[in-house]
Amino acid sequence: MAIIRTVCGDIAPEFLGVCYAHEHVICRPPVEDPDLILDSEEAALRELLWFREAGGRAIVEMTPADYGRDVQALHRISLAAGVHLIATTGHHKEAFCGPWVEGRSVHELADRFIREILEGIDGTGVRAGVIKAGSSLNRITPNEEKVFRAAAIAHRHTGAPISTHTEAGTMGLEQVALLQSEGVDPARIIIGHVDRKLEWEYHLALARTGVYLGYDQISKEKYAPDRLRIEFIRRLIAEGHGKQILLGGDMARKSYWPSYRTGGGPGLTYILWRFVPWLRAEGVSEEAIADLLIRNPARALAME
Repeated sequence: MAIIRTVCGDIAPEFLGVCYAHEHVICRPPVEDPDLILDSEEAALRELLWFREAGGRAIVEMTPADYGRDVQALHRISLAAGVHLIATTGHHKEAFCGPWVEGRSVHELADRFIREILEGIDGTGVRAGVIKAGSSLNRITPNEEKVFRAAAIAHRHTGAPISTHTEAGTMGLEQVALLQSEGVDPARIIIGHVDRKLEWEYHLALARTGVYLGYDQISKEKYAPDRLRIEFIRRLIAEGHGKQILLGGDMARKSYWPSYRTGGGPGLTYILWRFVPWLRAEGVSEEAIADLLIRNPARALAME
């Protein structure tokens, strides 16, 4: 029987609801930029309550251990907000995972990932529901390759999906090939941040492998205008790939969250209150929108 593993327990996929596929709610990464540190449970709760008011019901929280994961905080916030949160095991790109991965074998890493999915994280009993693996700009380093291979082993043992970080959208096809070489079905892979690299043939090639495409940089006009994201989504739907697209904002800065009172930012309501109406205005059907926000995440995140 298929389930989705949240920080508060397992749920049936049909109870997931409107879901963002790649966000950060609480994270304390080892960086000098304080804007990248999301450490206020009060602000997180406020933002998730607004998200729920907008119609949101679930978020995949993509913070692994090397980026400052705090699953006990996620558990508290999820209960208080009434929003499903899915935690991640695995690792980020080399810049963060290096000290955690260097000198460890693929099987050592896989054993930890499996334990965090099946038993719980750091003795908390809170379990991960997705496996993260990341690569650097235009390359997959040896440490990153170990994480991908360990993620594949953990996936085969648990059924948890693999969700990736691509730096500026690069190396997506290489990630797919690496995971396939380890026996992972592309239908269990989410390639993240593809909308950082808005090249049509690249997106079409990724879609044809059978993976999910994470359009998870929505609102970040510094990378690309949302009108292009909408154009690509419409084209993928027209090509028959509408059931392989996931949405998110990757709101990993205080300045993106109105709840931190830093002067604005799109926040977690942007997709539901602004981007989705824009999709409708551009002719995307209600059926297709339900795929993007409800049915696709429920299928992508299911474990059997």
